[in-house]
Amino acid sequence: MPIPEFALMVTLPAAVMAVAMAVDRWWGEPPARLHPVVGMGVMLQGLGRWAAPPEGTPRSGRWGPWWRGTLGWCAGAVAVVGLATLLTSWMASWPGWAQILVMGLFLKSLLAWRLLREEVLAVEHSLNVSLDAGRAQLARLVSRDVTGLDEAGVREAALSTLAENLNDSVVAPLFWFAVAGLPGAALYRWANTADAMWGYRGTRHGRVWSWAGQWAARTDDVLSWLPARITAAVMWVVARGWRTSRWSVLQAEAARTPSPNGGWPMGALALLLPVRLGKTGVYVLNAGAARPQPMHVQAAVTLCGRVVAWALWLLAGLATAWHMGRLA
Repeated sequence: MPIPEFALMVTLPAAVMAVAMAVDRWWGEPPARLHPVVGMGVMLQGLGRWAAPPEGTPRSGRWGPWWRGTLGWCAGAVAVVGLATLLTSWMASWPGWAQILVMGLFLKSLLAWRLLREEVLAVEHSLNVSLDAGRAQLARLVSRDVTGLDEAGVREAALSTLAENLNDSVVAPLFWFAVAGLPGAALYRWANTADAMWGYRGTRHGRVWSWAGQWAARTDDVLSWLPARITAAVMWVVARGWRTSRWSVLQAEAARTPSPNGGWPMGALALLLPVRLGKTGVYVLNAGAARPQPMHVQAAVTLCGRVVAWALWLLAGLATAWHMGRLA
């Protein structure tokens, strides 16, 4: 293989990631009608009506929703990965700059840092208007009941969402693109969207949903396991977390949440700010710290922005090394 062509193939994934983050920064989200994640949501809604009929109907119960939810998830995953693979193959004969640009646009649609940042800051801006305005803005971000939250509770929920989605919406898609290209990032986004729509337990969707969404929840746990820990580790390095506490303290905090992954970035943020982050009746992180104030929201957004930049360089380097090894 000629040296220029080899250099292009090795650096192409890193260049695509850089384009995706640049597009995210300067233009934000694509229109809903062109957004792949919106399309995934529509597909999941249709599959969901089939997988989890209302309780008491002939097709409800325990194992029926589980099998239909699992099969529906797998069918959607095959479709999503297949389309991403076809797109990648179709672009293989294009000039390198065209591959980088178009693939970067598609990768951008599978991640969202600017939107997450803006939504979290909007919660704080709304709190400056009134508590009710802050609660209403927060309800756009979280699935929990916000009606009984005080100002600090609204900030705790917003900061928890910021930390968890720093992984789910930025680091994890970049990680899976670095490992498996556009199909890997598409599969992760499908899994994460399915978990968000199907994986909830309790009264929000009813008991049938807890069965139909089990496969979705477990696959998202598996695919998020390593990226969540990478997110926490990068956060720890960027903020020099070792100056205030040991890594074992973060491990203990992460174990306090029901999620095997969400507690890592949330626990890291709670320890590094430092603030208390909690969800009533579910978890409390860094319980001995003060509850968050307005300054903590801006500090958290700034810290997470630095984490995004560091993670981009780290994962771009990983992608370059990975593809160099495959092409050597």
